[in-house]
Amino acid sequence: MEVTTVLGKIPVDTLGIVLTHEHLHMQFDCVLQPIPAAFPSYPTQKEDTFLLKNLGLVRQYPYSSSYNCKLDDVDTKNVMVQELINFKEAGGGTIVENTVAGISRDITWLKTLSAKSGVNIIAGTGFYVACSQPSETLSLKVEEIHDIMSKEVKEGENGVKAGIIGEIGISWPMHPFEKRVIEAVAILQQETNLPITFHPGRDPQSPFKIMRVFTEAGGKPEDVIMSHLDRTLYSDELLLDFAKFKTFTQFDLFGTECSYYQLQESVDMLSDAQRIDKLKTLADNGHLRQITMSHDLHTKHRLTSFGGHGYTHILKNIVPKMKLKGFSQSEIDQILIENPKRWLSRGNV
Repeated sequence: MEVTTVLGKIPVDTLGIVLTHEHLHMQFDCVLQPIPAAFPSYPTQKEDTFLLKNLGLVRQYPYSSSYNCKLDDVDTKNVMVQELINFKEAGGGTIVENTVAGISRDITWLKTLSAKSGVNIIAGTGFYVACSQPSETLSLKVEEIHDIMSKEVKEGENGVKAGIIGEIGISWPMHPFEKRVIEAVAILQQETNLPITFHPGRDPQSPFKIMRVFTEAGGKPEDVIMSHLDRTLYSDELLLDFAKFKTFTQFDLFGTECSYYQLQESVDMLSDAQRIDKLKTLADNGHLRQITMSHDLHTKHRLTSFGGHGYTHILKNIVPKMKLKGFSQSEIDQILIENPKRWLSRGNV
C-alpha cells in the first residue's frame, strides 16, 4: 500500500510518526480581529511584532496581528526548512499539510520543503470556510467544486498531487457554499476512497451536522478526521456520542493555551493536560483506534523561530506527559503512527 506525498508515492509503512493537521504555508487574514480596546499599544507594525516587551500580547491576541497571521511571507519561508528539520530530528516522519483554497495553498513550495528537510509532506485539496473565498468561488455548483478537487487529486498541480481531501472548512451556521462542498467531497470520496479532514464551525452542533450532510450524500464516516474537537466538543458526553460515527476524533490544538480565545469568546480553551485527559477518556471507552493528534500550527508566534513551541511540541512535551497520565508506549504508537497510517492508506488513486 502506498500513500501520495508531494514528492510522489511512498510505502505507507515508511510514514513514521505523523502530525495529521498542520500548516506550512498559509495566510489567515480572514479571521483578523480588532485590536483589544484595553491594549491600545498592541503592536501593529512588522518591526514591533515580536519584541520581548509585546510578545505576551501577541500570544494572547494572535489574531489581531496581520503579520502574525501570515505563514506565506519571506520571513516564514526563511525559517520553515529548519522548523521541519527540528521535527525530523525529534523523531517525526510525516506532516499532513491542511492548507486549501482560501488560505494561500502553495503545493509547489511544499515540494521544496519536503526535499530540503527530509520530512514526508502530504498535501490536501478543497476549500476553506466561505468567508475566505472570493464571490466567484461561492457561486460554484456541486459538480464544479467536485471537478476542481478531482483534478488536484488525479492530475495534480505542477506535477504534485493532493493525497487527502481537506481541510474542508465549515462555519457555524453552515454556509450554503460549504454544504455544497461537503456534498462534492462525498462524491469524490466515493470515487477515490481518499481520506478526508473537516474543520467544524465553533459550535458543538457543527461536527454532528457535518456528518449528517456528509453521510446523506453517500460519504463514509470511517474515512473522516473531524478536527479541532478540543475547541468544539467540551463535554465527555458529547465527545463519546460523536465517536459513535466511527470517524477519527482529532485533538489538534496542542500547544495552544489561552485564557481568552479570540475566535469564539465563549470557548474555554483546554490546557494540554486537559486535552490528554480527553484522549484518555476516548481510549478508556474503546475509541483508541479513532484518535489522532496535531498542533494546527498556523501563526508565526507558534514557530520556534518566533518564540513558540514548533512542530516538536507533541513529541518533546506531550508524549512524556501522556505516559505520566497512564498511556503505554504501544497506545502512543497507535495514536501517532498506526491510526494516521490506517487513515492515509485508504485512498486508491
